[in-house]
Amino acid sequence: MPSGYKLLIFDWDGTLVDSIARIVEAMHLAADSCDLLRRDDEAVRGIIGLALPEAVRVLYPDLRELADVERFTRVYSECYLALEVEPSELFADVDESLQAFREQGYHLAVATGKSRHGLDRVLAGRGWSDYFDITRCADESASKPHPLMLEQILTHFQLQPQQALMVGDSIFDLQMARNAGMQSVAVGYGAQSLAVLRQQQPHLAIERFSQLRDWLSC
Repeated sequence: MPSGYKLLIFDWDGTLVDSIARIVEAMHLAADSCDLLRRDDEAVRGIIGLALPEAVRVLYPDLRELADVERFTRVYSECYLALEVEPSELFADVDESLQAFREQGYHLAVATGKSRHGLDRVLAGRGWSDYFDITRCADESASKPHPLMLEQILTHFQLQPQQALMVGDSIFDLQMARNAGMQSVAVGYGAQSLAVLRQQQPHLAIERFSQLRDWLSC
Protein backbone atom coordinates (compact mmCIF):
# COMPACT_ATOMS: atom_id res chain seq x y z
CA MET A 1 0.00 0.00 0.00
CA PRO A 2 1.30 3.53 -0.77
CA SER A 3 3.28 5.17 2.02
CA GLY A 4 2.44 2.40 4.47
CA TYR A 5 -1.21 3.35 4.98
CA LYS A 6 -3.29 0.59 6.54
CA LEU A 7 -6.31 2.57 7.66
CA LEU A 8 -8.58 5.02 5.82
CA ILE A 9 -10.81 7.22 7.99
CA PHE A 10 -13.67 9.15 6.41
CA ASP A 11 -15.89 11.99 7.46
CA TRP A 12 -19.54 11.26 6.57
CA ASP A 13 -21.56 14.34 5.50
CA GLY A 14 -20.00 16.09 2.52
CA THR A 15 -17.28 13.47 2.10
CA LEU A 16 -19.10 10.20 1.44
CA VAL A 17 -22.68 11.47 1.32
CA ASP A 18 -24.13 14.43 -0.60
CA SER A 19 -26.06 15.89 2.33
CA ILE A 20 -24.69 19.43 2.69
CA ALA A 21 -27.65 21.18 1.06
CA ARG A 22 -30.05 19.40 3.42
CA ILE A 23 -27.98 20.34 6.46
CA VAL A 24 -28.04 23.98 5.39
CA GLU A 25 -31.79 23.91 4.76
CA ALA A 26 -32.48 22.20 8.10
CA MET A 27 -30.45 24.91 9.88
CA HIS A 28 -32.53 27.59 8.17
CA LEU A 29 -35.80 25.88 9.09
CA ALA A 30 -34.67 25.44 12.69
CA ALA A 31 -33.79 29.13 12.89
CA ASP A 32 -37.26 30.04 11.61
CA SER A 33 -38.92 27.74 14.13
CA CYS A 34 -36.86 29.17 17.01
CA ASP A 35 -37.50 32.78 15.95
CA LEU A 36 -33.84 33.40 15.11
CA LEU A 37 -32.35 35.13 12.09
CA ARG A 38 -31.16 32.75 9.41
CA ARG A 39 -27.39 32.70 8.97
CA ASP A 40 -26.24 32.78 5.36
CA ASP A 41 -25.43 29.54 3.56
CA GLU A 42 -21.68 30.11 3.75
CA ALA A 43 -21.79 30.57 7.51
CA VAL A 44 -23.75 27.33 7.93
CA ARG A 45 -21.41 25.42 5.64
CA GLY A 46 -18.54 26.74 7.73
CA ILE A 47 -19.70 24.95 10.89
CA ILE A 48 -20.42 21.57 9.26
CA GLY A 49 -18.14 19.01 10.84
CA LEU A 50 -18.54 20.26 14.39
CA ALA A 51 -20.72 18.39 16.85
CA LEU A 52 -24.23 19.85 16.64
CA PRO A 53 -24.23 21.70 20.01
CA GLU A 54 -20.88 23.31 19.19
CA ALA A 55 -22.11 24.23 15.72
CA VAL A 56 -25.20 25.92 17.15
CA ARG A 57 -23.11 27.90 19.61
CA VAL A 58 -20.85 29.14 16.82
CA LEU A 59 -23.79 30.19 14.64
CA TYR A 60 -25.78 31.66 17.53
CA PRO A 61 -23.39 32.79 20.28
CA ASP A 62 -26.23 34.67 22.00
CA LEU A 63 -27.85 31.33 22.88
CA ARG A 64 -26.14 31.12 26.25
CA GLU A 65 -28.69 28.99 28.06
CA LEU A 66 -28.24 25.24 27.68
CA ALA A 67 -31.99 24.80 27.30
CA ASP A 68 -32.02 27.15 24.29
CA VAL A 69 -29.17 25.27 22.61
CA GLU A 70 -30.87 21.95 23.30
CA ARG A 71 -34.15 23.23 21.85
CA PHE A 72 -32.42 24.40 18.68
CA THR A 73 -30.57 21.09 18.25
CA ARG A 74 -33.81 19.16 18.77
CA VAL A 75 -35.68 21.27 16.21
CA TYR A 76 -32.80 21.01 13.75
CA SER A 77 -32.77 17.22 14.08
CA GLU A 78 -36.51 17.08 13.44
CA CYS A 79 -36.15 19.29 10.36
CA TYR A 80 -33.26 17.24 9.02
CA LEU A 81 -35.14 13.98 9.47
CA ALA A 82 -38.08 15.42 7.57
CA LEU A 83 -35.76 16.29 4.68
CA GLU A 84 -34.18 12.81 4.80
CA VAL A 85 -37.32 10.86 3.92
CA GLU A 86 -35.30 9.89 0.86
CA PRO A 87 -31.74 9.32 2.16
CA SER A 88 -29.02 11.57 0.77
CA GLU A 89 -27.11 9.85 -2.01
CA LEU A 90 -23.48 8.79 -1.96
CA PHE A 91 -21.18 10.92 -4.06
CA ALA A 92 -20.09 9.47 -7.39
CA ASP A 93 -17.61 6.57 -7.15
CA VAL A 94 -17.85 6.30 -3.36
CA ASP A 95 -19.51 2.87 -3.29
CA GLU A 96 -17.15 1.34 -5.85
CA SER A 97 -14.07 2.92 -4.29
CA LEU A 98 -14.86 1.80 -0.75
CA GLN A 99 -15.34 -1.74 -2.00
CA ALA A 100 -12.01 -1.54 -3.80
CA PHE A 101 -10.25 -0.21 -0.71
CA ARG A 102 -11.58 -3.11 1.34
CA GLU A 103 -10.49 -5.62 -1.30
CA GLN A 104 -7.04 -4.05 -1.25
CA GLY A 105 -6.80 -4.75 2.48
CA TYR A 106 -7.37 -1.32 3.98
CA HIS A 107 -9.23 -0.96 7.26
CA LEU A 108 -12.13 1.48 6.86
CA ALA A 109 -13.47 3.82 9.55
CA VAL A 110 -15.74 6.83 9.97
CA ALA A 111 -15.12 9.83 12.23
CA THR A 112 -18.09 12.18 12.13
CA GLY A 113 -19.71 15.11 13.86
CA LYS A 114 -23.03 13.26 13.65
CA SER A 115 -24.54 11.74 16.76
CA ARG A 116 -24.34 7.99 17.31
CA HIS A 117 -28.08 7.73 16.81
CA GLY A 118 -27.88 9.71 13.57
CA LEU A 119 -25.00 7.74 12.11
CA ASP A 120 -26.51 4.38 13.07
CA ARG A 121 -29.77 5.44 11.40
CA VAL A 122 -28.16 6.33 8.07
CA LEU A 123 -25.88 3.29 8.08
CA ALA A 124 -28.81 0.98 8.76
CA GLY A 125 -30.77 2.67 5.99
CA ARG A 126 -28.06 1.70 3.53
CA GLY A 127 -27.58 -1.78 4.92
CA TRP A 128 -24.15 -0.67 6.09
CA SER A 129 -24.47 -1.30 9.83
CA ASP A 130 -21.43 -3.59 9.75
CA TYR A 131 -19.72 -2.09 6.70
CA PHE A 132 -17.01 -0.09 8.47
CA ASP A 133 -14.55 -1.67 10.87
CA ILE A 134 -15.19 1.06 13.44
CA THR A 135 -17.09 4.34 13.59
CA ARG A 136 -16.77 7.19 16.06
CA CYS A 137 -19.23 10.03 16.67
CA ALA A 138 -18.87 13.37 18.38
CA ASP A 139 -21.41 12.68 21.13
CA GLU A 140 -19.48 9.63 22.34
CA SER A 141 -16.02 11.16 22.01
CA ALA A 142 -15.06 14.81 21.44
CA SER A 143 -16.02 17.27 18.73
CA LYS A 144 -13.64 17.99 15.91
CA PRO A 145 -11.00 19.39 15.75
CA HIS A 146 -10.10 17.57 18.97
CA PRO A 147 -8.17 14.42 17.94
CA LEU A 148 -9.87 12.03 20.37
CA MET A 149 -11.99 10.28 17.73
CA LEU A 150 -8.91 9.54 15.64
CA GLU A 151 -6.90 8.47 18.66
CA GLN A 152 -9.64 6.03 19.66
CA ILE A 153 -9.74 4.58 16.16
CA LEU A 154 -5.96 4.19 16.08
CA THR A 155 -6.02 2.47 19.46
CA HIS A 156 -8.67 0.05 18.21
CA PHE A 157 -6.35 -1.11 15.43
CA GLN A 158 -3.12 -0.66 17.42
CA LEU A 159 -1.75 1.55 14.65
CA GLN A 160 0.40 4.67 14.59
CA PRO A 161 -0.84 7.97 13.12
CA GLN A 162 1.46 7.68 10.10
CA GLN A 163 -0.30 4.44 9.14
CA ALA A 164 -3.67 6.18 8.71
CA LEU A 165 -5.21 8.80 6.47
CA MET A 166 -8.11 11.13 7.33
CA VAL A 167 -10.38 12.15 4.45
CA GLY A 168 -12.74 15.10 4.92
CA ASP A 169 -14.44 18.16 3.47
CA SER A 170 -14.11 20.66 6.33
CA ILE A 171 -11.27 22.49 8.02
CA PHE A 172 -12.23 20.70 11.24
CA ASP A 173 -11.49 17.31 9.64
CA LEU A 174 -8.05 18.48 8.56
CA GLN A 175 -7.29 20.18 11.87
CA MET A 176 -8.34 17.03 13.73
CA ALA A 177 -5.96 14.98 11.60
CA ARG A 178 -3.09 17.40 12.22
CA ASN A 179 -3.82 17.39 15.95
CA ALA A 180 -3.57 13.59 15.88
CA GLY A 181 -0.29 13.67 13.93
CA MET A 182 -2.05 12.13 10.91
CA GLN A 183 -1.94 13.04 7.23
CA SER A 184 -5.14 14.19 5.58
CA VAL A 185 -6.95 14.40 2.26
CA ALA A 186 -9.16 17.41 1.50
CA VAL A 187 -12.18 16.92 -0.74
CA GLY A 188 -13.45 20.02 -2.52
CA TYR A 189 -16.98 18.94 -3.40
CA GLY A 190 -18.48 19.12 0.12
CA ALA A 191 -18.91 21.82 2.73
CA GLN A 192 -15.91 23.97 1.90
CA SER A 193 -13.84 24.78 -1.16
CA LEU A 194 -10.33 23.56 -1.82
CA ALA A 195 -9.16 27.17 -1.65
CA VAL A 196 -10.23 27.20 2.01
CA LEU A 197 -9.11 23.65 2.76
CA ARG A 198 -5.63 24.06 1.26
CA GLN A 199 -4.88 26.62 3.97
CA GLN A 200 -4.76 23.64 6.35
CA GLN A 201 -1.99 22.03 4.25
CA PRO A 202 -3.55 18.63 3.57
CA HIS A 203 -1.34 15.92 2.10
CA LEU A 204 -3.64 15.65 -0.92
CA ALA A 205 -6.51 17.75 -2.31
CA ILE A 206 -9.10 16.23 -4.65
CA GLU A 207 -12.22 17.34 -6.52
CA ARG A 208 -13.63 13.84 -7.12
CA PHE A 209 -13.67 10.85 -4.79
CA SER A 210 -12.26 8.63 -7.53
CA GLN A 211 -9.03 10.65 -7.37
CA LEU A 212 -8.33 9.17 -3.94
CA ARG A 213 -8.59 5.68 -5.37
CA ASP A 214 -6.29 6.62 -8.26
CA TRP A 215 -3.73 8.16 -5.91
CA LEU A 216 -3.69 5.18 -3.53
CA SER A 217 -3.22 2.87 -6.52
CA CYS A 218 -0.07 4.64 -7.72
